[in-house]
Amino acid sequence: MVISDFDYYRPSTVNEACDLLARFGNEAKVLAGGTDLLPKLKNELIAPRVLVSLKSISEIRGISHLPEQGIVIGAGVTHNGLVNSSLLQERYPAISEAAHSMANNQVRNLGTIGGNLVNALPSADLPPILIALDAFLTMTGPAGSRTMPLGEFFVGPQRSAILPDEILEKITIPDQPTTGSAYIKFGLRRSGALAVVGVAAGVVAEGAFVRSARIVLGAVAPTPIRVRVAEDLLAGREATEEVLEEVGRAAALECKPISDIRASEEYRRDMVRVFTKRALRKALHLPTIREGEQYDS
Repeated sequence: MVISDFDYYRPSTVNEACDLLARFGNEAKVLAGGTDLLPKLKNELIAPRVLVSLKSISEIRGISHLPEQGIVIGAGVTHNGLVNSSLLQERYPAISEAAHSMANNQVRNLGTIGGNLVNALPSADLPPILIALDAFLTMTGPAGSRTMPLGEFFVGPQRSAILPDEILEKITIPDQPTTGSAYIKFGLRRSGALAVVGVAAGVVAEGAFVRSARIVLGAVAPTPIRVRVAEDLLAGREATEEVLEEVGRAAALECKPISDIRASEEYRRDMVRVFTKRALRKALHLPTIREGEQYDS
């Protein structure tokens, strides 16, 4: 297949990129890692007249901790950048693990966290764990910068709140009392598959006693969703097997899955029940129990 001709721009700052997007409007597309954009070009799903590459913008690359703010991740950081970050591995290893579960090594070397979020796929692996950690986004456009909680960013399948002339600049995970977090998913292959069900959990706990919890589901609704009824059922209680089963069932009732070629609605609901319990056990550092099996540490 032949890709249609286009003009290629490689700005060196976010402001330059925003000016180009404002100048060319709907005729322009942003090129970050290209793992989603290039297949669409090759399959003639899109034919932009202009590509605006973010590859030379150093200000959106890097991961750092800023006092009184939290961990700041540039939107241009690759998935393997998340995997290999010693800062994330120390503070929030669930983010590194979620990134490692994505695709294959070649794709992880190219794909960026910003592209993953802006594409707004319901099955994306990074949004659930980032929402569970209360992350917020900074977007910059010709009118200036604005921030938004990540949980409010997704408005539908492959639809987000970013404006056509804006660039996603960074993701901030605020300092917080979370004592443990986890992201696990069920896919149709052992590794690298799209999530059929994804569950993220962040907890504030003392041992098995849970003071508060955030539980976020992916691939079982048009957007990632927090299951607040399930969260409330867990808060202020000890995470016994009976309580976790109750929470898992509540999460299964709150989600809105569809039936498609990868799984039925009923199967996805049951996987939400099972994987909610597993994610919570992992976040709480409790022994893993497989359905119908004995304890497995």
